[in-house]
Amino acid sequence: MLGNFSKLLTNSLAINKAAASSPSSLSTKQTGSRSLLAGSFPKWVSEDERRLLQSPRGALKADIVVAQDGSGNYKTISEAVAASVKQRMETNRFVIYVKKGVYRENVEITKTMKNLMFIGDGIDATIVTGNKNVQDGTTTFRSATFAVFGDGFIAKYMTFENTAGPQKHQAVALLSASDFSVFYSCSFKGYQDTLYVYAHRQFYRNCDIYGTIDFIFGDAAAVLQNCNIYVRKPMSNQKNIVTAQGRSLSNGNTGIVIHNSRVTAASDLRPVQGSFKTYLGRPWQRYSRTVFMKCFLDSLIDPAGWLPESGNFALDTLYYGEYMNTGGGAGTSGRVKWPGYHAITSVTTAEEFSS
Repeated sequence: MLGNFSKLLTNSLAINKAAASSPSSLSTKQTGSRSLLAGSFPKWVSEDERRLLQSPRGALKADIVVAQDGSGNYKTISEAVAASVKQRMETNRFVIYVKKGVYRENVEITKTMKNLMFIGDGIDATIVTGNKNVQDGTTTFRSATFAVFGDGFIAKYMTFENTAGPQKHQAVALLSASDFSVFYSCSFKGYQDTLYVYAHRQFYRNCDIYGTIDFIFGDAAAVLQNCNIYVRKPMSNQKNIVTAQGRSLSNGNTGIVIHNSRVTAASDLRPVQGSFKTYLGRPWQRYSRTVFMKCFLDSLIDPAGWLPESGNFALDTLYYGEYMNTGGGAGTSGRVKWPGYHAITSVTTAEEFSS
């Protein structure tokens, strides 16, 4: 079933790509003066949703309240999600407020659960946590602590984590296959494969992402803006890789764009960061595409910048770009000499990934 879904998805992306005017545009493309380079939201984030995202905590009236102390409608998030199906109309925005606490559960927002909005009490105050992982017998896809498939999902002021640890290998904190999904002031904590940007259009703003290997990965058209990317200490024989983008078709319109963000060592890596190599990304699939724009790249980034997946695989078909980055790890003179690597100097080229 997943294989058929993947084929349908990639075919639809190919059709959309053929209709696009630019060879490098992602499906976040806008028209007019709005630009991610100027700090704007993607065009598909409506004005109403922007107001929701930027409104003060507590300004929104919740349809359901989750509280472990019994002061809400339900004590678990899963109970609230199930109740939301009975209480709402599909086209309306439905708000679930999750009070501070550590919620030890695996949550799934199914494809029929559209336009849900979750609001917590803040990063590291409202925490959804789990520890499913590949080493203990689940798949990467099924290891997610929180998985979202319903379109139009929004989360704000929450932490999603997978505590399996580096020794358990692939262990996802959050998986999103929600088209038009937005994560605002959220945190994603894990080690390998923390944030699975599985498919469709996704936007992350003012978020913290922690991990070690391929910890931002998938085949969505994903934009991360004003985010803190924290590289953690891996196992002794491991390298750190921030991204592993999975575009498998040359005419697919997906990619990962990281804009105006910071890539630094987490507190556990900082004292020993010289003992571990850290790279911006590697190609998960043949047409992998990732761009870092106007980011601060700390000195932990290896001078080569990018790491091969296996031999020469995808080195002439991928697209990896860097534009106006700063910091001790931002120099491009020692970068890889692959055909698919680009030290972008043209604002016109940069705009293709930011508009």
